[in-house]
Amino acid sequence: MESLRFLVGAVAGLLAAGALIVSLAAQGGRFSPRLDVLTHFAPLYLAPAILALALALFAARPMRGPVALTALAAVAAVAVLVAPEFLSVGRDPRAAADAPDQLKVIQFNAWGRNEQAEAAVAWLVAQKPDIIVMQEGGRLRDLLIARGFITSCKGCSAGVMARRAPVRTFAEGRADGHSAYLVSSTYADARGEFTVVAIHRFWPTRFARDRAQTAQLRELIAEAPKERLILAGDFNSTPWSFARRAEDRDFGMIRRTRALFSWPAARISHNRLPAPFPYLPIDHVYAGPGWATVSVERGPKLGSDHYPVVVTLAPADASAVHPR
Repeated sequence: MESLRFLVGAVAGLLAAGALIVSLAAQGGRFSPRLDVLTHFAPLYLAPAILALALALFAARPMRGPVALTALAAVAAVAVLVAPEFLSVGRDPRAAADAPDQLKVIQFNAWGRNEQAEAAVAWLVAQKPDIIVMQEGGRLRDLLIARGFITSCKGCSAGVMARRAPVRTFAEGRADGHSAYLVSSTYADARGEFTVVAIHRFWPTRFARDRAQTAQLRELIAEAPKERLILAGDFNSTPWSFARRAEDRDFGMIRRTRALFSWPAARISHNRLPAPFPYLPIDHVYAGPGWATVSVERGPKLGSDHYPVVVTLAPADASAVHPR
């Protein structure tokens, strides 16, 4: 029996040490894009750390303390990475549910080979969105066009769709055999013009292309009026990564999707892992200071490996509530 306890302790120690090492290495993402890749999966490191903590109870007596301390250190290291995101929930400027001039934005990576296109389009239309930002639209895009939506870029990897025609559009990124991944559409309403930017980011492991996309997006954002600007997309990037934190600071907008887990919804596309629930928040919606948040919701499974994200905004006028 004692040998079994030592084995349990050894396994627990390896789990705890592994979780701690990876979590500490992720801190190097402050300086290295390669190490920053580790930060995206930070919440997943809790599983081996918590399992190690539980197993420590059954380990040989001399091993219990060191294993438990290592596991707790791993939990703390993960908390340092992810806690700021959860502590920021609810701090955005808010507007009442009945605020006037609301704008409903749906962000959705639809997956080009979506086999539930009709059902997905029926859900999207039923939401009565003002703006749909879509990646990999495929047949869904064509069905929405048939329902009266106007797209900013029919053949693009990312696009903006609305029932109103845009005042002007822009598309970037038609290179290396890839369709445009950065698209913007400017619309006019009673309060003036506002611009919606749609993006489909590469995975952060594709370092050269990610750097190029980052530079192009920063240039576009820097040149656009920030007050009513909206940016939405599949960023393939979590809010606890240091790259995402840097863009949060630099964009001059507020990310309204706080700790909203949107991937995976199913074991399709690039995802081959079990998907009982979403465990990575990689679909984001930003809005300039001229917008207050009415609500932020995650939609249902719609045949993609991403869940749709629904953000309702309203003008941030005197009626908006600014949390302390």
